[in-house]
Amino acid sequence: MLDNRPVSDWLPITWAEVEDRGWDELDVVLISGDAYVDHPAFGTAVIGRILESEGLRVAIVPQPNWQDDLRDFKKMGRPRLFFGVTSGCMDSMVNHYTAARRRRSTDAYTPGGQAGFRPDYATKVYTQALKQLYPDVPVLIGGIEASLRRVTHYDYWADRLFPNILEMSGADMLVYGMGEMPLREIVRLLRRGVPFHSIDTVLQTAVQRPKGHIPKNKNWEDLWLNSHEKCLRDKLAYAANFKHVEQQSNKVQAKRILQEVGGSVLVINPPYPPMSEQEIDTSFDLPYTRMPHPKYKKRGTPPAYEMIRFSVNMHRGCFGGCSFCTISAHQGKFIASRSEESILKEVEAVTQMPDFKGYISDLGGPSANMYKMKGKVQEICDRCVAPSCIHPVVCSNLDTSHKPMTELYRKVDANPKVKKAFVGSGIRYDLLVDSYNKKHDGSLDEYLEQVVTCHISGRLKVAPEHTSDDTLRVMRKPSFKYFHEFKKKYDDINQKHGLNQPLIPYFISSHPGSKEESMANLAAETKDMGFRLEQVQDFTPTPMTVATVIYYAGVHPYTLQPVYTAKSKREKRQQHMFFFWHKRENHREIREKLINIGREDLIEKLIDDQKKYRKQELVKKRSDVKAGKRKKRYGKNRKQQ
Repeated sequence: MLDNRPVSDWLPITWAEVEDRGWDELDVVLISGDAYVDHPAFGTAVIGRILESEGLRVAIVPQPNWQDDLRDFKKMGRPRLFFGVTSGCMDSMVNHYTAARRRRSTDAYTPGGQAGFRPDYATKVYTQALKQLYPDVPVLIGGIEASLRRVTHYDYWADRLFPNILEMSGADMLVYGMGEMPLREIVRLLRRGVPFHSIDTVLQTAVQRPKGHIPKNKNWEDLWLNSHEKCLRDKLAYAANFKHVEQQSNKVQAKRILQEVGGSVLVINPPYPPMSEQEIDTSFDLPYTRMPHPKYKKRGTPPAYEMIRFSVNMHRGCFGGCSFCTISAHQGKFIASRSEESILKEVEAVTQMPDFKGYISDLGGPSANMYKMKGKVQEICDRCVAPSCIHPVVCSNLDTSHKPMTELYRKVDANPKVKKAFVGSGIRYDLLVDSYNKKHDGSLDEYLEQVVTCHISGRLKVAPEHTSDDTLRVMRKPSFKYFHEFKKKYDDINQKHGLNQPLIPYFISSHPGSKEESMANLAAETKDMGFRLEQVQDFTPTPMTVATVIYYAGVHPYTLQPVYTAKSKREKRQQHMFFFWHKRENHREIREKLINIGREDLIEKLIDDQKKYRKQELVKKRSDVKAGKRKKRYGKNRKQQ
């Protein structure tokens, strides 16, 4: 429910709103695949507010119709500086399709959750529409779709390699990663009169130039990737590229990356250093309304907004480096943390929202418990090329103190308008296991106890992802034995406080390195632990991850050695069915598969004791029914008295 704020509190999305501000021309027009939600969790809002803070006149065209005469792309006219294009908060293909390549029926970033309001490959489609209408106006692309497709990449939905997205779309420049710092620099250069097409050495940007016209910068060392054409001919050449891209994305002092494509050269400049506390505070402290544009009132709010409307993001970045995850490729492995003052200021703003009922839905980040964590000695981090700070072991130079988070949670709890603040983001459980995080400062148990007793809503979700050590090594995740240790610690805290809060583990099937026997063992081991798995998914290859490279090329990009991956529908389905050993319709197929792989010893464990298991469930159900009847009679008697 929206309050009665004037529409001028939002950035304009119609020409009437532009005219109401007394403007007859815009400096920048942003085109987005998402509905416009003026909240710091939505990238278009952040970029719009950044441009506004630089004194520019900016408007947003959310979810333009690309299937008519392109009138939505024309309604704001020709901007003075450039168009900005993003597919939105998700890659449009991930947004549209399941792991089985089935079309999704909803879109969480559209009012009312309606599907069909953005095209496949939205960044490319939007850019080409603009270039058709305004061929001489620069187009700057950004957001996660553009960021993760910045070099030759495998597209799972087309099942082939694509060139970089500048080549695909015809855009003039790409900002990769979190765009605040490069965007401000681009605006400063334009203000000084530098033509857009002469801006080619800004950090964290990419451009394409003809061969022989590569921008010169004596401060950067160049690293040439295998050309796009060579990648098309040789999967190993494509795989070898990824190691360099990932390492340079996670270096403090990175090289400039170059790649030939056709008659041009892709130029990817090194990234900005991690944002300072002041810089990230500035971004989060901009005057967001924190609500969808009033235009959507009749259509309903986007479901994604409902999930985050009362949440507070404390930091960016993730040093986990999981093989299937895109966070570090987009946000980086170095943590950029907000100040306590900025976070508490946002908490207070949330409490002032008209429909706030006293509950903060999430105090977190990409991984909830990485706030304020960084290297103890920066010079060691400066030399590091490792994609993960906690795999295969926790780096001895990493400060993993959980004290700042515990103290901050308590300060949020002290706000009289907050009844409860949940930690809904994923918690890295391995950081809380003493035998894995061996050089911690003694703050782990206090943090976990604080979370368990004050900050979860009936259960805690964590992501061990698999039980096979071989698969977990490919995933860059810790051995499952550490999950056993974490579960014991978690259960002990619950028992100590008289709580009954289940632990809910997430798992992935068909991930590179996972075989049918691995999944059978996963089913048996988690069943022994008392789990009936519900948070499960099939691996989906997304651009710019280690796992996607393995899926396409068949080799690990760091070793170029073969790694098995389930690829056919049949292979994937047979791995996935082990999650559901308790469903009778799967028993025959599971039995046959276990015999085929020589694991008859698991048949009794997974299937033949089902009668006993169902009997136990029936007894429990009857007991619950009886208890309910007793409670009902007791309540009736009390009422009569």
